[in-house]
Amino acid sequence: MPTDAIPAVADGFLTLEGVRYRFPGDPADTVAGVDWAVPRGAIHCLLGRSGCGKTTLLKLAAGLLAPDAGAVRIAGAILHGPSPRVGFVFQAPTLLDWLSALDNVLLPVSLRRRPTAADRAAARDLLAAMGLGDLLERRPAALSGGQQSRVALARALIGAPDLLLLDEPFAALDALTREELQDDLLRLCASRGTAALFVTHDIAEAVTLGDRVGVMAAGRLVHEAAVPLPRPRPAGIRYEPVFGAACRALRQIMDGPAPSVGRAA
Repeated sequence: MPTDAIPAVADGFLTLEGVRYRFPGDPADTVAGVDWAVPRGAIHCLLGRSGCGKTTLLKLAAGLLAPDAGAVRIAGAILHGPSPRVGFVFQAPTLLDWLSALDNVLLPVSLRRRPTAADRAAARDLLAAMGLGDLLERRPAALSGGQQSRVALARALIGAPDLLLLDEPFAALDALTREELQDDLLRLCASRGTAALFVTHDIAEAVTLGDRVGVMAAGRLVHEAAVPLPRPRPAGIRYEPVFGAACRALRQIMDGPAPSVGRAA
């Protein structure tokens, strides 16, 4: 098992320390003792097949689930529930049909207090940065799938979180739109210094986005290492031999033997 590349948990803004979780009635842990750290400003990707536990791990990192054992820390403090320092982007955009794009972005603010002029300006700036500056008043039904995903990303960023957690948010989009959204995410995280943990089953997406990529299987992190590509990613990197080699290496790891379920690594 290729565990030699997994470093000790240290110097992370988000740290997972021996995290375990089992759904009630299940015979084995869905997350079976994961240690990982995401430093400030870094983008880490979690790659794995369906059912490996990666979305459950993301929900633990978000404070949406509480671990049965181990700890989740944000900036050193144990997480006991959702944190205002963490933004979450779900698999589907989950926009409210009766609100405009602008008001959907402002929704997290509206749930706490009345948005100010500064809040509305920040939301406009986010939408403009994603190419939606002329679509502020459109409702979700009048937006394409890619545009809805951009609104959802802006909504997660409106509170200026230190950490963004993303659960396969671009999986339903066509290939070209998905690449555009990946580039938007890289640009926005870099400009804001936002760390991100991005869950995906798409190897090329993980290589495109990640400073580091972890591979999860049967609830365990079986591999974690740096992506051997420059940051920021050069234009056209997806079509270079070094990109294909990085994808092949991860595919070989994913095709390797999975750990035994229900046993310690």
